[in-house]
Amino acid sequence: MKKLNGDLAREYTAIVQYTQHSGVITGAEYGDIKKEIIVHAGEELQHALTLTDQIEYLGGEPTVEVLPANTSADNREMLQQDLDGENDAIERYIERIEVVEELKLLHLAQRLREILAMEQEHAMDLEQALGK
Repeated sequence: MKKLNGDLAREYTAIVQYTQHSGVITGAEYGDIKKEIIVHAGEELQHALTLTDQIEYLGGEPTVEVLPANTSADNREMLQQDLDGENDAIERYIERIEVVEELKLLHLAQRLREILAMEQEHAMDLEQALGK
């Protein structure tokens, strides 16, 4: 439960970070990714809602903790911060899926797989924008 709440706190942080970055990224070359990170923010909210439901279903209390968001005055650095966050999320959700499958919490594992797939898409979008 503690780790799921940690994931939830990081989803809240991702929403804040993406929202802030979308407001301050400038330049025509960043127009497409700026639109995409606005979409990412909405998808992170869906992840947070999914985690909230699952934590409550398992008898826990969803956290309200938001971790500090990263920001920068440099567009590429902001995108790298977002990519780092996505890569961290990917690692965490892979670990979480393994644990909940061992516990036979298959419904939760499926929800986490759905979140993981979106996080991987986010990472691909950011890698493409960064030319990686």
